[in-house]
Amino acid sequence: MGYGKEHATMIERGKISAFQLGKIMYLAIIPTAILTSPAITFKYARQDLWISPLWAFTGVVVVLVVLRLHHLYPGQNFVQIWERAVGKIAGKVIGAIYWIFYLYVTGIIVREYGEFVVGSFLLKTPLIVLLGSMMLVCALSVRGGVEIVGRFADLFLPAFIILFLLIIVPITPDLNIARILPVMGEGVKPSLTGAFVLQLWFSELTTVSFLLPYVNDRQRAGLSIWLTLVAIILTLLISNLITLLLLGNLTGSYTFPFLILARYINLQDFFTHLESLFMAIWVLCAFVKICVFYYVTVLGAAQWMGLSNYRPIVWPFGFLLTVFSFWAAPNYQELTHAISTSVVFAMLMMFLVLPVLLLCIVWLRKKTTATERPL
Repeated sequence: MGYGKEHATMIERGKISAFQLGKIMYLAIIPTAILTSPAITFKYARQDLWISPLWAFTGVVVVLVVLRLHHLYPGQNFVQIWERAVGKIAGKVIGAIYWIFYLYVTGIIVREYGEFVVGSFLLKTPLIVLLGSMMLVCALSVRGGVEIVGRFADLFLPAFIILFLLIIVPITPDLNIARILPVMGEGVKPSLTGAFVLQLWFSELTTVSFLLPYVNDRQRAGLSIWLTLVAIILTLLISNLITLLLLGNLTGSYTFPFLILARYINLQDFFTHLESLFMAIWVLCAFVKICVFYYVTVLGAAQWMGLSNYRPIVWPFGFLLTVFSFWAAPNYQELTHAISTSVVFAMLMMFLVLPVLLLCIVWLRKKTTATERPL
């Protein structure tokens, strides 16, 4: 997938700041996490679901690995480093697997967006119309480059925080703290089991590797990524905790528990039906998330094919992503089941195990070279 910093710069000339990188990754992970994680986590952790986000083992490992690889190979993304570590042929094979996997994952993200909006709001709208319109808008943004995605993140993050608080604050008086008890009544195991599914979202931080070559102040990139991980953990903790304190044992009964919080709000029979706020939050963030994964998919494919510009393949890949979104699962129930089972294992393999393996290979090669050099 290319040969170093020169090729990476040629295929994408845009630049983003370190904190734009953090904002992009925050909005690239949180939308689908707050949408489905409370219900999925509750099935395993019960009243300890709010503790599960604290077990962010995958996030910590992924950030450490990505930053270390970026330090060793500045200006190159994760798959380009594979070529350097294992050779061109094996690197090309791994590169193909990665951009195809990103195609699959992005298709799942697009399908989640469509299922949520159609199932909760636009009940009579054909799914293909909603997905097609979103892919059209995202394709235009992706063609604009990484700078456009960074500016969208700058614009949408404050809106997300404000809308998030507008849902949380009004229901605070109705929260029942007793629903949190007993804390760890069955030990650490339930919260750890619930955290297993959350590792899916933490592992997505591997995507940082494909954006780091375009950060203009790389000295602060590490700090930005660590702050992003902390912000993701706190957001998931708050959303899970608030959902539990309001819904209690009913948390696992809803497909989108956080949406129920917005529907619950009723201030003096005037400030009601705020589910539109939740949809606004989710659509804004989902747009950024789809753009990020769409961009990485197209960029990786273009680098793998040796193209000097990724923009000519943006539209064909938009069509492929729409097709993959329908191939992901026949219905939303099976999609949710896959996300909590097989998809978790696949993403941990691609976004955690392989990066750790790559770092081990790089470390061994450098150690071997250092040992042989005096001879």
